[in-house]
Amino acid sequence: MRIGVIGDTHNNLRNVEKIIEIFEHERVDRVVHTGDITQPKVLDALSALSMPVHGVYGNNDQGERPGLDTSAASHGMQWVDGPLEVEWAGRRILIAHDPLDLEKDLAPHHALGLHGHTHLYRHEEIGPTLVFNPGECAGMMTGQNRVGLVDLAELHCWIEYF
Repeated sequence: MRIGVIGDTHNNLRNVEKIIEIFEHERVDRVVHTGDITQPKVLDALSALSMPVHGVYGNNDQGERPGLDTSAASHGMQWVDGPLEVEWAGRRILIAHDPLDLEKDLAPHHALGLHGHTHLYRHEEIGPTLVFNPGECAGMMTGQNRVGLVDLAELHCWIEYF
């Protein structure tokens, strides 16, 4: 199973269109958004994906929360306050927006931890857990837009620039 990882899209619909193209081309099985969507129209755009979308809310989502909740529900997306724990392909995964929230809830049974918030690339092990943040995808850092891809069978993470 392969998952696509994004976060901190901050309402950049032009980049969201590129993200959709990449994930469709890569044929990921699921998409995880690590928060800071900022407006419901981003979720409306992500609904064009042919795979399920799961996510956590970020600190910049609070002002639009009612609209984001409505959009997520209308598109059948799983969206919650983090951290969110899921089990896919036999691997337990913890998803949070803020890395501090992620790290305080990491446990040895988590194979993978995903976060956003910093807009910075991160790929490191904390105990037995691989922690990954693909970094910038909101367009705020010229030439640094990227998405994350994760092969859960191999527990291998990498980024793709766009």
